[in-house]
Parts: sequence; structure tokens; C-alpha cells
Amino acid sequence: QVQLVESGGGLVQAGDSLRLSCVATGRNSWTYSMGWFRQPPGKEREFVGAITWSGGSPEYAESAKGRFIIAKDNAKSTIYLQINSLQPEETAVYYCAAGASRSRLRAGSVDYWGQGTQVTVSS
Repeated sequence: QVQLVESGGGLVQAGDSLRLSCVATGRNSWTYSMGWFRQPPGKEREFVGAITWSGGSPEYAESAKGRFIIAKDNAKSTIYLQINSLQPEETAVYYCAAGASRSRLRAGSVDYWGQGTQVTVSS
């Protein structure tokens, strides 16, 4: 069982940056690939990007390339999502997820979800 706890959401203005965190705990949490998803109001949840604990470059959805940065701190069992120049249409609940691989996460195959953190961007 893996537990994921996100933090760092809040109300920001358009153009601001924000860094979300996700702490992963539980047996064998290090064996999973980690990802970020978001769900805007009234829309489906969508893949943002993914990273592995063992190294390698993060993968991103096309819509996330350029302003989104995923990083990790293995010593803290924490992954991060830095979002720069936020726009109002990026208001969403942002979720941390764990899955078998980055490609499986991209395909929506998730083994564990966090509870989500709300990001609201005002214009």
C-alpha cells in the first residue's frame, strides 16, 4: 500500500508561479513511477507528467511542456510540480499518482491516488 499526500495548492493570480509537493510513503513506494494529473471543474482528469525515483528525465503531456517542471527528492520521498506563469484556465484539482511506469501513468493506469490539492488562478 502506498500513501500519497499533496500540498502547496491555493489561490494565486494569473502569471504567478506555484510549487506543489507530494510525499510518498508505504511499502515499496520507491518501486513506482510517480505522476501528476489535474482535473479542471467540469472536465475529465488529465495527465500532466511523470517521473521515476531511479532517474531519467521527466515526461510531460504536450500541454505541460515549457511551463511545468517535475522534480524529485529521493531523500524526502517527495516529488514536486512547479508551474510557472499560471493561467485562469489552469484552475483545477491537482493530483499526485503512483503507477507501474511513466507510460502506464500517461495512459491513465494509476495504482494509487493522492487526495488532490486545489489550485485556483484568478484573472
